[in-house]
Amino acid sequence: MYEELERVYQAILDALRAGKPAAVATVVEVGGSAPRGAGAKMLIMADGTTVGTVGGGGVEARVIEEARAAIAEGRSREVIYRLRDPERGDPGVCGGDMRILIEVLPPRPTLLILGAGHLGQAVAELGAFLGYRIVVMDERPGLATPERFPWAEQCITGDLAEEVVRFPVDPHTYVVMVTPHYTGDAAVLAALADRSPAYVGLVGSRRRTALTFGRAQELGVPPEWLERVYTPIGLDIGAETPREIAISILAEVIAVQRGKAPSR
Repeated sequence: MYEELERVYQAILDALRAGKPAAVATVVEVGGSAPRGAGAKMLIMADGTTVGTVGGGGVEARVIEEARAAIAEGRSREVIYRLRDPERGDPGVCGGDMRILIEVLPPRPTLLILGAGHLGQAVAELGAFLGYRIVVMDERPGLATPERFPWAEQCITGDLAEEVVRFPVDPHTYVVMVTPHYTGDAAVLAALADRSPAYVGLVGSRRRTALTFGRAQELGVPPEWLERVYTPIGLDIGAETPREIAISILAEVIAVQRGKAPSR
C-alpha cells in the first residue's frame, strides 16, 4: 500500500510542477464490501491516464470519466456508488457503497518570459520565488541558458514568434514581453492573438508600443485583442532598476490573476 501511495504522491508532485491538468480521486468512505478501503488514491490526467487505483472495474471507469469532466470544468466533486445491481446501473456487485472525492489539482501558472536580458532575469527570479513555473525564450544564443536562469524549467532559443506558436499557451499562461528590440514584437503578438493567455504584458515606451501595434494590425491582429495587452508593462511605482521593474510587473500579473486587473 505504501509503495502505491508513494507512486501516486510522486505523480501528483510531477503533475503540479509541470503544470499539467489532473485530478486526485480519494476513497473517503466505504460501507459493506468494496474493492478498496478508505484512503485509497488514484491520480487521473486530462487524457485519462492514471497512477494508482480505487478498485478497478466499473467503479474505476466511472471515476476516470467523472475526473476528466471535473478537470475540464475546473471544479472538484464528490461521487457515491452503490455496488449491488449492475442491471440498474450500479458499477459492481460487491454489495457495498463507496464515497469518493475527486479533487481537481490547481493548475500551476506559467510565467513565459520573452527576453533573457537583465530584466528577464529579474522577472524570472522573482516569479520563481512567487511559485510560478518559469519558461524563458530569447533569440540570442547563449542568453537563455540554465546558468543564467537557474530558476527556469525551460530555456528556449530561436525565433520568438515561431517558438511561441510551438509553446502550449493556455489560460494559465502569463506572457511577459521584455525583448530588447521591438522589431519582432508584432510577430509575437500575432502568434498569441489566436491563443488564450491569461495576461500579455509588453515593455516599451508609448512610441514603441504604437509602432508595434501598427505592425501587428498589418499582420491581422484585431485592435480589440491589442486592447488587452498591458503596456507599458507593470504598475507605475516609479521603478528604475531591473528588480524594481520586475516587482512592478509581477504585481500587475498577480492583480490580473486575482481578478483585480489594473486600468491600462
